[in-house]
Amino acid sequence: MESRPVLSPTDVALIRAAQQGDHDAFEELVRLYDQSVLRLALNLLRSEEDARDAYQEAFLKAYRNLGSFRFECSFHTWLYRIVTNICLDQLRRKSVRKEGSPVLETEQGERDLFDTVEDRRTEADPERDLIRRELGRRIEEALARLSPRERMVFELKHQQGLRLRAIGEMLSTSEETAKNCLYRATQKLRAALA
Repeated sequence: MESRPVLSPTDVALIRAAQQGDHDAFEELVRLYDQSVLRLALNLLRSEEDARDAYQEAFLKAYRNLGSFRFECSFHTWLYRIVTNICLDQLRRKSVRKEGSPVLETEQGERDLFDTVEDRRTEADPERDLIRRELGRRIEEALARLSPRERMVFELKHQQGLRLRAIGEMLSTSEETAKNCLYRATQKLRAALA
């Protein structure tokens, strides 16, 4: 027999009230989950503007579909599934358009705009900073080689700390499929960073 998801009494009360049209209850749900939703979108999309768009779209979608929430999973999982799918769609659209990081044309050649931001910390070590930026660039390049789904699973597992079962639920697949996807992503990253 499958066990019911654990929902806090606060979540249950807020969800039921919001399902009955209580806008304040939905606003409270947004307040409870807004930072984690924004953080997830930012980690997955790597763009503050895109993350804010995904954040807004996710809560709009959650509001419109709250009536279909059946308490079969936690509200957190349901909301993360919405955000994850929105981010996955954005990543797919970006890969079709082949968008990269913002690039600035200079006399010395192309430079990533993120590299032009000056580190004003007094303790900044130029050599260590160079190594950090180079490593960061190599990791970003390696992550960019992953499929959107592989990248999503890898980041949900390693940056959000989610379990494979929850990741599988969010992506409407099995835990085993999420595990296989994570394995493929890890192998590709190891090969790229070797």
